[in-house]
Formats: sequence, C-alpha cells, structure tokens
Amino acid sequence: MTTLTAVRPVPSTAQQWWVLTTRLIAPTLRNGEVAVGVAVSVAATASLYIPLNRLMDGPDLKMSSYAQYLVPLILLQAIAFASISTAFRAATDSVQGINRRFQSLPIAPLTPLAARITASVYRCVIGLVVALVCGYVIGFRFHRGPLDVAAFCLLVLLTGLALAFLADAIGTNSRSPAGTAQWLLLPQLIFGFLSVGIQPLQRFPGWIQPIVHNQPISRIVYALQALAGDSAQGVAPVTWSVIGPALAWVVGVIALTLPWAIAVYRRRT
Repeated sequence: MTTLTAVRPVPSTAQQWWVLTTRLIAPTLRNGEVAVGVAVSVAATASLYIPLNRLMDGPDLKMSSYAQYLVPLILLQAIAFASISTAFRAATDSVQGINRRFQSLPIAPLTPLAARITASVYRCVIGLVVALVCGYVIGFRFHRGPLDVAAFCLLVLLTGLALAFLADAIGTNSRSPAGTAQWLLLPQLIFGFLSVGIQPLQRFPGWIQPIVHNQPISRIVYALQALAGDSAQGVAPVTWSVIGPALAWVVGVIALTLPWAIAVYRRRT
C-alpha cells in the first residue's frame, strides 16, 4: 500500500510582497486615483504660481524667476498627497479587518506593511514626474549636473518615504479613514505655507522667522533649490551645511516612524 504525502510549498516572501503591492497599485489605474494625483499636481502649480507670480517676484527673491523658486514646494505638496492616500489605505485595511486576516495566512508579518509603503513610493514617483512636468511648463529648469539632479529626485522620494511611514502608522492606528485623511491635510498646509517655499525668509514677521527657517519643509526646500541650481547667482551652493539639515530631518523622521509603524501594525493585527 502506497502512502501519498503532500508537501506544502514554502511561500515566497518576495512573491507575496509583489502580489500585495499589485493589489494596491492595480486599482489606481481603474478608479481614477492616478488621474486625481495628476490633477493635484496641476492644481497645486496653478493655484500657487498664477496668483503669486507677480506678487512674490522681487530683488530679494535672489533667483531668476518665481517658478524656479516655487517648484520645490509644489513637489513636496505632490508627495504629501501620496502620504494621505497611504494613510487612507492603512486605515481602511485596519478598520475592515484585512490586517487581521493577513495574520491568519502564511505571510511574513511585515509583508502587508512593506506592500503599502511600496505603493506609496509608486504614488510619490508619479507625483514627482507630474510636478516636474508642471514645473517645466511654468519655467523651472535644472542647472546642475546629472548627479545633483539625481540627488534632487532622491531627496524628494526619501521625503515621501518618511511621510509614508508616518501616514501608515497614523492610518493603522485610526478608526476613521476619512477622518485620518483630513487630519493629515491640515499640518501639511500649515507647514507648507509657513515655509520658505512660498516666499523668502525676510518677508515673514521677525518673531516667526526662526520657526520658518528651521522647520523641516523649509530645510528641504533650501536643499532642493540648491540641488536644482539657477541661472542667477543667488541660489545657495550644494554644500553639507545646506543639504545636511534636510537629510537629518528626513532620516530622523524615518528612524522615529519606522519602529512606530511596525509596533502599531503588530498591535492592531
């Protein structure tokens, strides 16, 4: 008598990650999420550049055009929208019990979290590309070499990664997907408009200038403006004193939010 024994194949973590990532990315091509992401970048460019172009242009701008000055903030607004989408998806998975269902399957514990972060980086790439196209339409140009351009794009994506970890932790810990998105939108607007991405530091009231100068959005804007360069001579050079604080903020946020995102995910599953 022959006994048949079935050997269950060992699941591939990489394949599981890819399937779960596809689960998050594929619907964006059908439900209009990509189109909304494109519209957000276009709307941010139009709503900031058109009304502020002549108002903000001046000798204290120290750059060739307001478009060259403004585009870093437009890029950050685009990836901020990607983080809101990440928080909404994380909150939805948590509220609907999808995370708990994943825990009952032979899936590595952090694979769903990795898939959501990957999908967020995908949204950030789309936001980066669309925002750069919008910037080129209004007159933004790169004036540095290929390495500086690559560092420019990498810094934007690293900022998006930091926001993705933060948004995923907040979303997973939330019980209201819609409420989570609204709560994330307000701080991004406040930090964005109270930054040097809108206007030079000296145009802010003296009492708030230290806050504006040292807050993370301003430091990242300084670094992006330096990496992009300008035809005028007023832009800061690419030095560690300019790039270092931006990297410190981004790496610091990732270092703090990554363990938090993992702890929240494990607690809610």
